[in-house]
Amino acid sequence: MTSETLAASGGDHAEGYLPGHPTDAALLAARARSAELGCLALGPATGAALCFLATSLRARAVVEIGTGIGVSGLYLMRGMAPDGVLTSIDIEPEHHQAARRTFRDAGYPPGRTRLIMGRALEVLPRLTSGGYDLVFVDSARAEYPRYYEHGVQLLRPGGVIAFHGVTDAARGERRDPGTLAARELARSIREDERLVPALLPVGGGLLVAAVQ
Repeated sequence: MTSETLAASGGDHAEGYLPGHPTDAALLAARARSAELGCLALGPATGAALCFLATSLRARAVVEIGTGIGVSGLYLMRGMAPDGVLTSIDIEPEHHQAARRTFRDAGYPPGRTRLIMGRALEVLPRLTSGGYDLVFVDSARAEYPRYYEHGVQLLRPGGVIAFHGVTDAARGERRDPGTLAARELARSIREDERLVPALLPVGGGLLVAAVQ
């Protein structure tokens, strides 16, 4: 059995293991629409991990870099406090439109989300330093090291930053820009004395770090 098959079966098990949730129908519909936009939806195992993190942190303020079709946002809001606000950044207007539909179909009022269209590196410096519980990054990996620099500044003590899709960082034979950036990110986080890191083997690899 290949690693890809194992990952897929693990994701299926994670989806089946989770209890039912009122947003399940909206989640399935969003996954079905993701192919139309050429937008890869977050897998169930990674989504479960995000929901767990948001719940553990009792998160009320979350930043997401890479809105996509809204699947990751649904998982985050499942775990957030009922009055929590998700700030989600994406440069593609089609993604914002699709995500709004996803959140509306799931029954979340507009006040629960703040969708910002623009380049994350231009938006992040305008957000409140130390004002967020969780930062989730699922975007262009070549920019991950720079997102890390900005993202850590946004977190309160005990807050968590999470990067999706970093498994390839451990593969020394890969030399593409995204892999090199993920490798630089992993090294920087490991050496940052402010952070307590962990690499979770879910989906494409979830690199998380808590601010001490």
